[in-house]
Amino acid sequence: MLQYEAQAEESGFKVIAGIDEAGRGPLAGPVVASAVILKRTDFVERIDASKKLSPGQRLRAYHEILNKAVIGIGIISNEIIDEINIYKATLRAMEEAVLNLKVSPDYILIDGNMKPKVACHSLSIIKGDSKSLSIASASIIAKVTRDNIMMEYDKSYPEYGFARHKGYPTEEHVKRIRKYGLSPIHRRSFKCGEAE
Repeated sequence: MLQYEAQAEESGFKVIAGIDEAGRGPLAGPVVASAVILKRTDFVERIDASKKLSPGQRLRAYHEILNKAVIGIGIISNEIIDEINIYKATLRAMEEAVLNLKVSPDYILIDGNMKPKVACHSLSIIKGDSKSLSIASASIIAKVTRDNIMMEYDKSYPEYGFARHKGYPTEEHVKRIRKYGLSPIHRRSFKCGEAE
């Protein structure tokens, strides 16, 4: 999973970051992006696309990545998502994640076909979280960070069950929206399944 990183290094780039996001599809909560610059690649834990890992594997990988990488996080709230749309909010989260790195990358590998405005060379890779260790690491950091935010929201809005579904449009979540209406963290620009 280091093919793209190796190609960038062969082209003369020295500081390579991977970027991915979590939370484009949920009905509630923020979209979170992570930028990761790996300092070491000798992982004990399995590093792969976050959705391919169990919650336990993801959490163990998250802690190992924190110890072996420079991390930047970008978080865009549901209010901003409603104001500018989810696509633009995702780009902004990615841009903020890069700006929040303590080291400036000279090359960025991006999951999917997103093209955030960054001050260096970049490459978008479809299914990049399964092809690049840097992007896979970013996917894990973004997912765990967002899940933690949603578990905190669950304490304020326990009637919605955010700790279980993390804001995604599950049957349970839609039923609770119909019963309780929208919470302050729901995305009003999304079809949230409110009773007509």
